[in-house]
Amino acid sequence: MKKLFLPLSKDIIKELKAGDKVELWGSLYTLRDRAHQKLTEAIKKRKKMPFSLVNKAIYYTGPTPALPGRAIGSCGPTTSSRMDVFTPLLLKKGVKALIGKGNRSLAVIDALKKYQGVYFVTIGGAGAFLARKVHKAGIVAYPELGPEAVYQLQVRGFPAIVAIDSCGRSIFKYNHRKLTPRRCK
Repeated sequence: MKKLFLPLSKDIIKELKAGDKVELWGSLYTLRDRAHQKLTEAIKKRKKMPFSLVNKAIYYTGPTPALPGRAIGSCGPTTSSRMDVFTPLLLKKGVKALIGKGNRSLAVIDALKKYQGVYFVTIGGAGAFLARKVHKAGIVAYPELGPEAVYQLQVRGFPAIVAIDSCGRSIFKYNHRKLTPRRCK
C-alpha cells in the first residue's frame, strides 16, 4: 500500500496507476451536490472563492455530527457520478484529486487526463470506520448547507484505491466508447 501525502505533486500523480492501493495523509475538502453548485456558480460569475481549489483533494461526503471525543461523525463516500457535471470545471481550476465511490463519466475521465488529476474510490458503507481516519475537521465554506457545507478534514491513513489515473486508465469497464489513454511511462 502506497502512503501518499496531500497535496499530491505532479510527479506522484503521474506515477499512480489504476488499481493502486493507497493511504492518504493530509487535507481533504468535503464537497457534495449543493456545495459544488455554489462553487461553480462563483467561478462562472468570477466571484472570490471561499478557499483555493489549486492542488486540493475533494472528498464526496456529507459527514454526520461528531460523537464525543471524535473529530467528525460518519463520513462515508457518496456516489461520485452526481458531481460529474461540475467536475471538469473544478479540475480546470486546479483540483488534483477526487475521492468517492462508483464510476465516472467520459467527460470527467477526459478532464482527469487533460488537467492531470486522479480519482480515488474508498469503502462504501464504512462511514464510521473512515471517520476514525479523520483527526481534525472544520467548516471552511457554506455553513448554511449543514452537512453539505465544505469541511476541511485532516486525515491519517485514509484508505483508497486509484480508480482512474491521470492517463485515463480505469478499474471500471466502459461499453459506450473505447478509451484511449494518453501516452504514459
